[in-house]
Formats: sequence, C-alpha cells, structure tokens
Amino acid sequence: MPTSLTRPADLPEWGKRWFASPYRSYLYSYPHKTAYRTLTPALPLEELWKDEAADYYFLYMHIPFCGVRCGFCNLFTLPDRRTHVHEQYVDALERQALQWAPIITGKPFSRFAIGGGTPTLLEASQLKRLFTIAEDIMELDTAQASISVETSPDTVSEERLQVLKDHRTDRVSIGVQSFIDEEASAIYRPQKPKLAEQAITMLQAFDFPLLNIDLIYGLPGQTADSWIYSLEKAIGFAPGEIFIYPLYTREHTILKPDQIQRQGTDARLDLYHIACERLKAAGYKQFSMRRFAKDIKFTHKNILPFSCQEEGMAGLGCGARSYTREVHYASRYGVSAAATRSIIADYVATDNFQFANYGFKLNVAEQKRRFVLKALLHAEGLSLASYSERFHSEALADHSELAELIQLGFAQMMDGGQILRLTELGMAYSDAIGDEFISGDVRQLMEGYELS
Repeated sequence: MPTSLTRPADLPEWGKRWFASPYRSYLYSYPHKTAYRTLTPALPLEELWKDEAADYYFLYMHIPFCGVRCGFCNLFTLPDRRTHVHEQYVDALERQALQWAPIITGKPFSRFAIGGGTPTLLEASQLKRLFTIAEDIMELDTAQASISVETSPDTVSEERLQVLKDHRTDRVSIGVQSFIDEEASAIYRPQKPKLAEQAITMLQAFDFPLLNIDLIYGLPGQTADSWIYSLEKAIGFAPGEIFIYPLYTREHTILKPDQIQRQGTDARLDLYHIACERLKAAGYKQFSMRRFAKDIKFTHKNILPFSCQEEGMAGLGCGARSYTREVHYASRYGVSAAATRSIIADYVATDNFQFANYGFKLNVAEQKRRFVLKALLHAEGLSLASYSERFHSEALADHSELAELIQLGFAQMMDGGQILRLTELGMAYSDAIGDEFISGDVRQLMEGYELS
C-alpha cells in the first residue's frame, strides 16, 4: 500500500489513467452545467419543489457582473460597471423572487450566499436590495442562516461592507489570487496587490465572523518562492479560511492552454504540496483539495444544518443553478461576452419565472453518483450507512471506482469501516477522481456541448 503522499511504485496498468493528470476540471457540482439541455416540456416549479425531501434549503443569488474578466475566468460573468444595467438586473431578480417565494419558502433557509461575478460591484443601495429581497420576499431568517458574500479588492468600500454587516453576514470571501504584482497582471487582475492588502485590512476592521482569502497556484511566471510569499502574506492576515485553486485554462478563457504549456514543467502539484505544508503548520485544517480553515466555533447564531450534497438549493438570478433531488436547472450558459450579454438580456426581459426550461433530470444512478462525489471530495468522507439508507443499496457494490480508489491509496476505510475518506494523496488528486466518476452519459453530453 502506498504512503499517503506518494504514487505507488507498482502502478497497475488500469491505474495509470487516475494519475495521468491531476488537474482536469473543477467539479464543484455534478453533473456539470455543460451537461444541461433544453427541458421539453418545461417543468412547472411548483411540481418540482412540492415533494423536495430536504429539511432545509440553500438560497443563492448570482450577480453576473465584474469590473473586468480575469485571464483564467470561464464563469458566467460580464464586465459591466454601469449602474442602470445593475438596477435593471436586480429588478428582474426581484420579479423572480416574488414568483418563487410561494413555491420555495415552505422550509427554512440554512444558507444564503451571494456570488458572481462580483456582487460588491453593485452600489450599496442595490446590495441592500438583495438582502431585502432575501429577507422580506424569500423569508430568510438571518438569525439562523449562514450568510456568505463574495467580493474583490477593487470593490471593497466602507459603505458596502456596512450593508453586509447590518444584515448579519457571517463570511466574506475576497479574491486576491496573488500578492505579486507581475503575477496579478499576468492574469489580468484589475487590482494591485497593495490594494488587496488595504481591502483585507478594511474587512478586518468590520470584524466579520469569517474572512476567506482566495489564492491561485500555477500562475504564469510563478515560482515556489513567489507562491510561498503569497501564502505567507495571506496567513499573516490570520483569516479564518484560505482557499487555494489550481490555475485552469480553457479555449474560451483569455489565457489559453498553450500559453501555460509553453512554460514547460507543470509545477502545480508541487505548489499544492507546498501550500498544504505551510497552511497546516500555520494551524489550518484541510477540508477539501481547496479549502483550509481554522477551527472556528460560531457562537453568535444558532445556524441550521445543511448537507454537503446541497439539494434544496434555490438559485435566483441569471447564471444561478437550482437543485432539487431529481432535477437541476438554470439559465442557459455562455462564456463569451456576446453570449453572456444575450442571456442576461433575455433574463431581464423575462416576465414568467415559474418554469424550469433548461437543466438536467437525474435518474437514480446519477443521484447516487452525485451523492458519492459531494461527500467523498470533502474531508468528512462518504458515509456508507447514509448511502444505504437513502438508496437501499451498497456504495461499494454500486461503484467499482471506490475499490480502485482504495487499491491506489487514494482512499481508505475509517471509523470501523463506516466512512470512506480520501487520503492526502487522494485529496491532491481530487480533480482526477471527480473526472473519473463522471458517467458515460454525462460525459457524452459535456463533450457535445457547444460553448459560445
């Protein structure tokens, strides 16, 4: 059996595919949005949600605007700072909420997140409207829900942060990516590292319960020393959480894959291990390939629980996904400016938000696969008993890949054989594991998706 950090010396032929590439894609949900297609006929939301089994719901709002598009970004976002465009968008989001509220507010929200894009690109008055929509229309109780908002250094202001504070925001996440000027410029980041430091200092002054700093490794020109510099800078601010992301490039991103390949050796895995060592030494516990956090106890709220499977998620806004157990749905997906602008225009002009017309229907096999992935790729691991209770079958029998993970040293049985958890080696190869678990049907849809 290999150690937790080394590839097995006697790697079997079938195991080579697992190690072929540690960085394939970021599987933060399953199935990926590129597997979504037009739903014919469109599905009434009232029917989708009336029997949803989740005890608590997750409310998400998507703001698809940024100051600029970063070089690595393939998210649904549009560079647009115009205030009237933001106002029209929030008007549409409010119309959507008014139609969804009677359908989805039957159970309490335990989580509320505003993401993007850059939500804090909105003026403080529009940011406040988002909370008003959540609280007054969607009936969000800020005393029992964990609230998270994403921001960027160039949009941090006292007026905006006061809105977040007034509405009991628990977690603010700031995308810094690098504290090195040349590295930030290489990925078209709009802010200088000095501005990032000033923004973090302002965030600290507001004393949010949890501050997260995002960093990226594998940037053009980045070295082990410069990566350590950014890590130590982030650690020096003592945030409760640090996320580290490998750099991904796609044909539709500004940075192209061949630009990264021209750098020669791919150092991302080495940089990942450097980060693991530094962060753990600084008192951070690893919860996933990307998330490192200190052991912080929230005592200011009695927050309701929410499972990592993230079902019962209502996504308001263009680009937001919604998850019920059997159907995932969203608006159409695009990356190019023209496609994104067109999709946002259609959303702003929409009057009827009561049907899901674009998404993916999960049969039982895909529900099982999602359950395994959402649990396994996090530190808590896959509870075999929970799987059996839900699906009335055995995870190891249903998924031959799990036995392969154990044989390769990617995972091991824990807690008396009740929990399957990734080893440190498996955690490092989370992206490869996620990719290997994609079903043939979903992969075919993803490969056939024409991204505009």
